[in-house]
Amino acid sequence: MTDRESADQPTAADPGSAAVDVRTVAEDVFGIPGYEVICRYRDILASRGIDWGLLGPREVDRLWDRHILNSTAVTDLIPESAAVADVGSGAGLPGIPVALLRADVAMDLIEPLLRRSSFLTHTVDDLGITSTVCVRRSRAEDVAQRYDVVLSRALAPLDRLIRWCLPLMKPSGRLVAIKGASASDEVARHARLIENSGLRAEVLTVTSDARIAPTTVIQLQMG
Repeated sequence: MTDRESADQPTAADPGSAAVDVRTVAEDVFGIPGYEVICRYRDILASRGIDWGLLGPREVDRLWDRHILNSTAVTDLIPESAAVADVGSGAGLPGIPVALLRADVAMDLIEPLLRRSSFLTHTVDDLGITSTVCVRRSRAEDVAQRYDVVLSRALAPLDRLIRWCLPLMKPSGRLVAIKGASASDEVARHARLIENSGLRAEVLTVTSDARIAPTTVIQLQMG
């Protein structure tokens, strides 16, 4: 459960125009003092995240739109005061940006690899968000807790996501997977598995700000 999709990255928030300042968008999305904290997180990604091999150097110029704002797009899909798991959290995306926007949720960052979980622990401590964010070094299939929402981002094909994440979901829970342009094809390809798992699927385009392009997600719910 440690391999991430490389051919089908999530739809990145693309300013679409040189007139769009993604920092200004981020400031409006996070507000004050949230913007100060998310800037610290962005700087951690651009330094420690690169040094520890969690992101490639070419991603530095795309951290705001492709990674941070891309992650915040799912916040409106999370119910109030929900228990949320970010499975295969890696560098903390989407879990940390979501947690910074939604202080009402309890966020678990689930990551089995030592280097990545150590990065997450240091980052959560440095950002001062330990009261709402917990790092759990574990495989998803070994976690006993059940969640209202399970998040994933560019983690694995949909069939594997369902196998890993379905046991984590409460009966009324949902899986929200940030995907790329082939999301509808994935849903069609795995329609039988989705039905046999008692799930219903939606492909949604969501955004946290109208000035940036939407993020494509697959939402799976019980029933």
